[in-house]
Amino acid sequence: MNFFIHHKTFLSCCVVSALAVSSAYAQFTFSGQLRTRSEYRNGQGTLLKESDRAAFFTSQRTRVSAAYSGYRIKAFATLQDVRVWGQDASTINRTTNADLNGLLLHEAWGEFSLLDTAQTKLGKELSLKIGRQELVYDDVRLLGNLDWLQQGRRHDMALLKYGNKGWMLHAGVAYNQNRELKSGTIYNGTPTGYTAGTNGIGTAYKSLQFAYLGKKFSAGSASFLIIKDDFNQYVTTPSSGTVAATRTYSDGTWSRVTLGSYVNATVKKLGVKAEAYYQTGRDKDGRTISAYLLSGSLTYATSQRTAITVGEDYTSGNEPGNATTSTNRRFDPLYGTPHKHWGYMDYFYVADGFGVGGLSDFYLKVRYKPLDRLTMSLDFHQFASTNTIVGTDKIPLSKPSFGQEYDFIAQYAVTKQIGLEGGYSVFSATDALAAAKAVSNADKSATWGYLMVNLKF
Repeated sequence: MNFFIHHKTFLSCCVVSALAVSSAYAQFTFSGQLRTRSEYRNGQGTLLKESDRAAFFTSQRTRVSAAYSGYRIKAFATLQDVRVWGQDASTINRTTNADLNGLLLHEAWGEFSLLDTAQTKLGKELSLKIGRQELVYDDVRLLGNLDWLQQGRRHDMALLKYGNKGWMLHAGVAYNQNRELKSGTIYNGTPTGYTAGTNGIGTAYKSLQFAYLGKKFSAGSASFLIIKDDFNQYVTTPSSGTVAATRTYSDGTWSRVTLGSYVNATVKKLGVKAEAYYQTGRDKDGRTISAYLLSGSLTYATSQRTAITVGEDYTSGNEPGNATTSTNRRFDPLYGTPHKHWGYMDYFYVADGFGVGGLSDFYLKVRYKPLDRLTMSLDFHQFASTNTIVGTDKIPLSKPSFGQEYDFIAQYAVTKQIGLEGGYSVFSATDALAAAKAVSNADKSATWGYLMVNLKF
């Protein structure tokens, strides 16, 4: 009897000791976000017709996240719901529209270290991250989480990460399927829910591979990025009589390759940023690609609270006669965050296309921080086509102006967990933009305003 009591006591001590040791290495954390954004749209994204009325609505993003960190292992998951106020019934909704259902698993990944703690304490990293995850690199030109969009962007992939002495080498691989199959690997690029497809083409990749090499130094950073995304090949059967055209997919793929470099450095009060990317291979429709992007900017800090930035982005595009034939010269910014670069009204490289041509964006930005918690900015963009635009009167316009955009944004941090943000934008458009957007009788004076409340807990 005594032995049995002592035995239980011994086991209890072992369990308590094991839990104590485990808690010393493991940590659970929970977090969340509730972000509402009320928007007044009077020509946001594309021009309205003169007879159209402005829109107003409030969207909401709700996220609940759980994180685990233990010995040589990490895990993270985010459940996300995106809704527009009023789209659901105020009582039990038994007929939810699948197209409006914004509930999904935004992130769910695990990461484990391939090195022991003796190596990681020296600043070395070698780990494998697998699962649904966001990709954020450099200035999110080509790979970004698109956080402005309420549903954001994520990828299902495996990511190998290496780091040592300021060097960072990442290699990622993704392979998509519509569902579990008994045979075959055909992927039509149209998943259910919110697609993470490339900007403006409405098709998700079948597979993706990328490698990123970056180096941090005292004045800034430099990097090289190469991305290959693959799309399932298909053939189109033309329509005949009452029979609509059909698309039949095959096992082969068309591969697109994008590669280039990014440099960002600050010397005293002057910041310099430059990047260049070239796109080759074949697009989602099998056309040969030869396209490029060039970008450069200078930022001067006039004081501790004020900075001025001037720069230009230039992307190649197609002439009207080469829209569907010959080589495709229209650069695609892939899986980046266009909202950060080409105006807050999202006229370019987002859901609303602007023709087959490229874009020139000359911009001037002023940042002012009157208070530690308050940041104000005023951006000016002069947009122009880098290719000919055919007007509504069928007269070609050689590399015309698209117009000017003015963005005023104010951000105020009430606390570290409570953020307020508001903005107002004006776009003064031209006939060339109306033609590129294919809007007849367009109202060329567009405005947009928003108020966003961001709560983190």
